[in-house]
Amino acid sequence: MATFVLKTEPSTYSFTDLVRDKETVWDGITNNAALQYLRMMRVGDEVLFYHTGDEKAIVGLAKVSGGPREDPKKPGKTPKGEPKFAVVGLKALRAVKNPVTLAAMKADERFAEFLLVTHGRLSVMPVPAAVDSVIRKLAGL
Repeated sequence: MATFVLKTEPSTYSFTDLVRDKETVWDGITNNAALQYLRMMRVGDEVLFYHTGDEKAIVGLAKVSGGPREDPKKPGKTPKGEPKFAVVGLKALRAVKNPVTLAAMKADERFAEFLLVTHGRLSVMPVPAAVDSVIRKLAGL
């Protein structure tokens, strides 16, 4: 099982919205690097839900409930036969007990190589196992 971070502006779609909806289709990703990571997601992988904007923190845990497939609003395939604009199903699991802020991660050398710290504009990214473990401890997951 892999873990990923998905970033969202909470005024657009928040973790509270996902909890209310129970499940959603995660779409709207257009950045090539983010799309590559989204296409790597598999059913059962977990997602650290990150709020951008004023919060800048990991606030929840979700699970991939539907693997990558073509966005019905933007059909098409890559030369490799993958969905050009992929979407995944996402199911809410639980809120974190302690939000893990970007400031805290930037101040902690264990996160020095983490994409959330080094590539701030990337909206989808994998979480290395060692970083995942630290985040879960800090978040109370």
